[in-house]
Order: sequence, then structure tokens, then C-alpha cells
Amino acid sequence: MDILSSPQEDVLPLQHFMIRLIVTDLDGSLLNDKKELPKKFWELEKQLVQQNIVLGIASGRPHHNLVALFEPIKGHTYFLSDNGSYVTYRGQELLVEMMEPETVFSIVRKARPLDKVYPVLCGKDKAYMENTQEALLKQALQYYQHYEIVDDLTAVTEPILKVSLCDLVDAETNSYPHFKQFEASCKVAVAGERWLDFTALNANKGVGVKLVQQQLGIGYAETMVFGDYLNDLEMMKVARYSYAMKNAHPGIIAAAAFTTDFDNNEDGVVRVISYELALQEQEMLRIS
Repeated sequence: MDILSSPQEDVLPLQHFMIRLIVTDLDGSLLNDKKELPKKFWELEKQLVQQNIVLGIASGRPHHNLVALFEPIKGHTYFLSDNGSYVTYRGQELLVEMMEPETVFSIVRKARPLDKVYPVLCGKDKAYMENTQEALLKQALQYYQHYEIVDDLTAVTEPILKVSLCDLVDAETNSYPHFKQFEASCKVAVAGERWLDFTALNANKGVGVKLVQQQLGIGYAETMVFGDYLNDLEMMKVARYSYAMKNAHPGIIAAAAFTTDFDNNEDGVVRVISYELALQEQEMLRIS
């Protein structure tokens, strides 16, 4: 069976299943536009632990950024970084999907002539850029605190998890049309208004979530996910309770089972989870 295929729970009657795993995207989903966590997040996370619900963070961001942001809970949180290319738990690597070097360098060469498009190579420990324009750094340094400026990205020897193109015009309409040819050799996903991401062909957030489910013995019907952009698309296929954010890309809204009533600036993720926890607490009281 394809790792992203929905199991038989998908055809069960629409009854309420107890949620055991919640995986959320960050930018445009859990975080507001100022890149801030909801004020109620930390208290809500304690409630998840009390109800034995596992939390996963799935993002295009690098591993070091996720661990720093969630430092207080890193000991019991799954991190699916670089769009699911790198999955870890308690510092242990569960999945590592590196790109082919020639594919990486071909993307770099293709991107260089494009106006206002800048390639960023993402390794396990740091990112690499060959341009120091202020506009690029303003975008990139929101996510890549560990980075190195190099003369030539095609001379980088470290294995690469992901190539990100920072497109200061619009990733979907400006840069993406130039890279459709790469879809046969790697996963290409519009990850936001300014970002076009490339990962290994079989690396995406859906595969990462499926791996966590398998590790924990948690099913499709017990999983809830949240996303807002096209790099979240495969994640919508592996959870019965798949939520597109109110502010999501139309393609994610079409793929998800549900849409949040509130956007990322209105704590949409936290509101849904809080409601779910209240439902489950009531159910536990009913059956006890």
C-alpha cells in the first residue's frame, strides 16, 4: 500500500474517534503573521499531555529552528522539519531523506538567472546562501538562524535535505513555472507566498506523519492535522481530522476534510484543539 493511502477507517460511519495525535504546520497555521505562538498554546500543550495526546510540529523550517522554538517541550514532541525530510524525536533521527547532489546543483543553476529569486540550501545543521542582499536576508533569517554565506552553492559538499527558493515576487506565479520539469526527480511544493521548496521525491509532511503514526500505533481516524499551504497537501491525506486554515491556499481547503472558523491571526488551531479536548473530556466522563 502507498504510504499515503487512506486506511479503511476512511469508509467508516461518521462517528467521533478519540484523537491521539495532533500535527500542525507553523507559518500561516499555528503562528500568527508576526511569527508568534498563541498566548494559550503552552497551557493547551499541558492539557494534551494530560490527555495522552501526542503533538507533532511539521514545517518547512529547519530542525534547529523548531527545537529552539519548542525548547520547553522538545522531550516529548515530534519534529518534522524541512517539509518532512527530517523527522526526529528526543534527538533521535527517525527519517532522513537527502536530495541527490546533481538535482540540488541543477536547481541552483536554473534559479541564478531569475530576477529576485535566491536559492537556499538546507542541511541538517545550517543553511547555505550565496547572496547577501538585505531583502533575502530579511526573509531567510526568520527561519535560518544557523547559516553560512558561500561563494558558490554548487561547491557545497554537505548533504542537502531541501532547496528553498526565496522568491521576492511570488513563488507560485513567478518561479514555480520555471521548475515544473523537476517534478520527475524531486518533490516541488509552493510553501508560501515567498518560498518554493524542493525535497527528495518521497519526502513530504504526509510521509512524516505516517511514520509517526506507525511508530506509535496510532491510526488515521485518531489523527488531526492543520495546514495552510501546498507543502501541507500530503498531510491532509493521512488524517481523518484534516483542517485547512481559514486563510489557507484554495488547494488545501479543497483537500482538507474541514476548514477552521478562525484564521492564524485569530488562534484558529488553538480554538479547534481546545474544542476537541473539551469533547474528549466529556466523552471520558460519560464512559467512566
